[in-house]
Formats: sequence, C-alpha cells, structure tokens
Amino acid sequence: MDYIILIIIAYLLGSIPTGLIVGKVGFKTDIREHGSGNLGATNTFRVLGVKAGIIVTLGDILKGTLAALLPVLLNFDHIHPLIIGVFAVVGHVYPIFAKFKGGKAVATSAGVILGVNWLLFVIMVVSFLVILYLTKYVSLSSMLTGIITVIVTIIQQEIGLMIVTGLLTIFVIYRHKANIKRIINKTEPKIKWMG
Repeated sequence: MDYIILIIIAYLLGSIPTGLIVGKVGFKTDIREHGSGNLGATNTFRVLGVKAGIIVTLGDILKGTLAALLPVLLNFDHIHPLIIGVFAVVGHVYPIFAKFKGGKAVATSAGVILGVNWLLFVIMVVSFLVILYLTKYVSLSSMLTGIITVIVTIIQQEIGLMIVTGLLTIFVIYRHKANIKRIINKTEPKIKWMG
C-alpha cells in the first residue's frame, strides 16, 4: 500500500506541466502551439527564451528530486527512492494534467538522480554543458549525457543506479527518435544562446 501511495504522488508530481504553466502565466503563450509542440525545457528555451527555459528546467528537475525524496520525507525507509522517482519521469512524459503529452524525460530524470546521488548529478550537468557547448544540439547532449551517466555508474559499481540510469537513458533516446533523424539529416536546430 505504501508503494502505491508514493507512486501516485510521484506520478502526479511529475505530471505538473511546468512548461505549460510558465508559458501561460508568464507569457500568455501555450508552448504546445509553437516550436516542436513539446512541453519540455528545450522547447521553452526555443519559444520563450533563456529565462523561461531556465525556470522550466529547474521546475522539471525539482519534480524528479522531490519524488525521489518522498520515501525519506514521509518516513517510508523501506521503499527505494529510485523506484518512486521513475514514476515522476513517467508523469512528466505522460502528464495527466496535459492530456498525457509531456516532455522528453531529461530534466526530471536528472532530478531523480539529484535526489539520490548529488555527485552523479553534478557529473551529468557538467557533461551536458560541455557537450552542448561543443555541439550546440540539446537533444544530442541529453542522449550522450545519459550514456556517460550509465558508464559512471558502471565504474562506481552502483547496481541500482546502473539499472535505473540505463532504463532512463534508453527512454530518453527513444523519446528523441525524431531528433536523431534530424541530426542525421542536418536539420536539427542548434542553440544560439551559448557562445
């Protein structure tokens, strides 16, 4: 029963459509009607600018972190935080509050990692920013960061993290199918706000 309660809370947390809220409240804009139509941070950066993109990114990360911390906050020590955190990612990608059409799982997945291993999160952020600086592709940076994260967990021999980061990375890559095709065809948009 405890698992079910936390899974539902985590899913609902993940379902909060940060991009939709920031767009409508701050900019009177539904980002689903612009850019890629995606509710995630990348489309927010593209449609609404850097400030809005940062807010949405932080909000999406926070959803994953809060979900992963639920077992600790609610004194359910027998429940593994990674398991609960994954359901926030599911909620972010398939949000009940936004017709089950959400983001691509990147920031919320990172938030889950932050909730259980802050050092791994720092490695992820640094990897992402370095790859983004070099390639200017957010999608490629997200996928490669996931792969790097899995490699780090293998080196650290953290089995639980290795399994979860592996699954999340596969999910992130799957969510970026269209981006992969555009990268191959050289039609994927590059960011313009990072020198």
